Amino acid sequence: MSYVKGLKCRECGREYPANILFVCEYCFGSIEVAYDYDKIKKVLTRQEIEKRPKNMWRYKELLPLSKEPSDGLTTGFTPLVRSHNLAKVLGVKELYIKDDSVNHPTLSFKDRVVAVALSKAKEFGFRTVACASTGNLANSVAANAAIAGLRAFIFIPADLEQGKIIASSIYNPVLVKVEGNYDEVNRLCSEIAAKYKWAFVNINIRPYYAEGSKTYGFEIAEQLGWRAPKHIIVPAAGGSLVTKIKKSLQEFYQLGLIPEFKTKLYVAQGEGCAPIVTAIKEDNEIIKPVKPKTIAKSLAIGNPADGFYAYDVVKKSGGWAEAASDDEIINAIKLLAETEGIFTETAGGVTVAATIKFIKEKRIPKDESIVICITGNGLKTQEVVADKLAKPLKIKPSLGSFEEEQKKRPTADHYSI
Repeated sequence: MSYVKGLKCRECGREYPANILFVCEYCFGSIEVAYDYDKIKKVLTRQEIEKRPKNMWRYKELLPLSKEPSDGLTTGFTPLVRSHNLAKVLGVKELYIKDDSVNHPTLSFKDRVVAVALSKAKEFGFRTVACASTGNLANSVAANAAIAGLRAFIFIPADLEQGKIIASSIYNPVLVKVEGNYDEVNRLCSEIAAKYKWAFVNINIRPYYAEGSKTYGFEIAEQLGWRAPKHIIVPAAGGSLVTKIKKSLQEFYQLGLIPEFKTKLYVAQGEGCAPIVTAIKEDNEIIKPVKPKTIAKSLAIGNPADGFYAYDVVKKSGGWAEAASDDEIINAIKLLAETEGIFTETAGGVTVAATIKFIKEKRIPKDESIVICITGNGLKTQEVVADKLAKPLKIKPSLGSFEEEQKKRPTADHYSI
């Protein structure tokens, strides 16, 4: 049974049937899915959720399908790690990592949105799926399309990290490297989507696709014992994730699944591509596009589609925003690995680096619950840290050689920030 009422414009409020539509025909505003919460409240309880399989579809009433899900049956319910070691370094009391670097099948949170998008694409009768991507989405669409038996076209910037190119190519999609940045790739894909009858997950079926991000927020609340944390730090590329985390917690509160929702939301971006951070700091709702220049390529969207909505959510929650330099990103990746054994890609380095700034600036109190969002795996961006790590010891096969080399090792604290 579907609990979707239809689609609704986020600007003018105009309502539409739940068809293929991604922009308001009246005001050209952004479209999102609307639900019948009164009906959902009658069937969805904590007890009902807890007895279901530990995947993202345990919250299926709050996701936009008309039928039972066909994809992503092993996706979601990733660890919420109580991070004692990192908390000690940062001087805070209650710190968690929501770790989508181990999500299935492609080690990023994008598996959540793609599971919804492909399930919905099949409901609409599509046999070909496609996307414009900075990397993680490319991996996920290629892999999930292979599982679903769908044809896939993947469009990426030509300078994408080699690890992410290989991690898409292995699934044998049609991979298209475009000589331009993500915004140029996305514009091209919008033209292709208008001509070809393909399901572009982040274009023509974007309203449904974006709803998958809510499961990240649902899981945080459930894994915290059915409560919302005081602070959540979210990486921002197009800006959608932070808005959907907010929507997820608002829905849980509205349905009585959590007792209160007073969470402050924070956005983190790379210094070389921080249009949302700039808008928040300048208190200016106009998002000024930029040309991306950052090692955090998965966040390198200079003209974010949901930039205004991310700005609005952060400001209204009482949160803040920070950008991280390339060096800060690398240091944060290393810090998270050394303290918690989590190897994150550059986007996670951005959120950890920004969290350090929020705490130092006293924007986040040290005695309140904090969740850092880690959305992708470091195996995808190994090159950014490859020459920043301690060199291995090289010894002869003797105890004396080992002990001689041991004497040369530095003894500095690895956990400095």
